[in-house]
Amino acid sequence: MLRAFLDKLYRGCGYIAAAFMVGIAVTIIAQMVARLRGVTLDATEAAGMCLAASTFFGLAHTFRSGAHVRINLIVDRLPPGLRRPVELFNSLLGTVVVGYLAWHVGQLALQSHEFNDISPGLLAMPFWIPQMGVAFGIAVLWIAFVDELVWQLKGGRPRYEAPDEIGLDKPVA
Repeated sequence: MLRAFLDKLYRGCGYIAAAFMVGIAVTIIAQMVARLRGVTLDATEAAGMCLAASTFFGLAHTFRSGAHVRINLIVDRLPPGLRRPVELFNSLLGTVVVGYLAWHVGQLALQSHEFNDISPGLLAMPFWIPQMGVAFGIAVLWIAFVDELVWQLKGGRPRYEAPDEIGLDKPVA
């Protein structure tokens, strides 16, 4: 039940990231059409906010899908007995670092709300709105790291190496 919920959460964040990518395209097209009609429309700020939301909402889905850039130069050359502890350390370190980041980005969004910080551009949007999207995306990435760490502690092979479709989602005996 928890596994199904987490998979839906990661997939849902991927869909939200895709929707914000469409938002980037829509704002840029709207700006181009407005210029052709002789109207000034500054969509740069809205496109930037969509970019931030798309980037951070997509992190957990990308991580869980095994699509994050990962350099295996060292890990692939380790003896089998040493590889597992290094993978566990990597997952633990990632969990701690992303958790620290999630906490502080969440605090930043709350402070922006508390102090009513407003963006300086033409859009004049409260900063906490895009910051909450970023904070939520990082928090879900942290959940994905915790999920991965628990999986590996139970004996599973790292799922961030490749998609589940090739059979890495089964624990190692």
